[in-house]
Amino acid sequence: MLPDVRLLACLAALPLSGCGTLYLAQAAAGQWQVMAARRPIVAVEADPATSPQLRARLAEISAARDFASRQLGLPDNGSYRQYAAIDREYVVWNVVATPEFSVVPREWCFPVAGCVAYRGYFSERRARDYALTLESRGYDVVVGGVTAYSTLGRFADPVLSSMLVHGDEQLAAVIFHELAHQVIYVPGASAFNEAFAVTVEREGLTRWLAARGTPERLVAWQARRVAQAQVAVLIATHRAELRRLYATSLDAQSMRAGKRAILRALAADLRAFEQRTGMASGYARWFDVGLNNAHLASVATYFGCVPGFERMLRAVHNDLRDFYAAVKALAAGPAVGRATLCAQ
Repeated sequence: MLPDVRLLACLAALPLSGCGTLYLAQAAAGQWQVMAARRPIVAVEADPATSPQLRARLAEISAARDFASRQLGLPDNGSYRQYAAIDREYVVWNVVATPEFSVVPREWCFPVAGCVAYRGYFSERRARDYALTLESRGYDVVVGGVTAYSTLGRFADPVLSSMLVHGDEQLAAVIFHELAHQVIYVPGASAFNEAFAVTVEREGLTRWLAARGTPERLVAWQARRVAQAQVAVLIATHRAELRRLYATSLDAQSMRAGKRAILRALAADLRAFEQRTGMASGYARWFDVGLNNAHLASVATYFGCVPGFERMLRAVHNDLRDFYAAVKALAAGPAVGRATLCAQ
């Protein structure tokens, strides 16, 4: 996830910035607090005040971090070799918004990062206040907490205490994901960037579990991976139905009725999936607040292009070095090539 690179871009380009002074101030303060809280993991492990539980988790993180560079070809730098206790559940809250009759997320444009499909806040209250402002203008909005982010190698990103909510497997996956953003990042291409990182995360976790000699955990992860793909297809199918609805010439009242029906059908399909498989879809919390366009747009940002990237990975026989080279070539080419990958 990449909220912070936008914030740093605002800091670097203040005379040109449309970021807004309040947004800029919270970004600067939040980033400074994270950086100021960093301590080398080796120092935290050696500290007598560190709990045995934290020490064990940091050792597992360090092993995954070394694996990322040695076996996955991800950057070997200072990122995720430090620890920062931030004493809150999430480090950043992202706001995603779409028009009432669109599944395409609103974008915010910044120097360096280009246009991105979410806006990040280090304060949940500020994020929710901004979401209310957008809702008052007729947007569908969702606010989501983020446990980790990448500054694309501009800083040595630390392991955050907010990340420890994840189990060891998911924590390793988060590190692989965030390091992947340092390999390839295309300004203004949120869906391309996130799906690339998801693909590296999934392949990396498969290899990590195989290397750890835990076949039962590998089998369980592969089952979850299949389930994730099935859920993504369900959401993409209903999103496509909404897109077709919004392309019609129906009046607003009829459009809203059709929208409600499609979103209810999606919620029912996700519940049926959970009952049939015994696996969590990952989106049950949305049922209570009511699904909207922004929920579907946020999922599409992360998973819409994944099938295309997975085909690219298979085409090079799962050789990550060749995969990175192929994706870099695609990233350097015309935008139509990236769009084609995501449309397949």
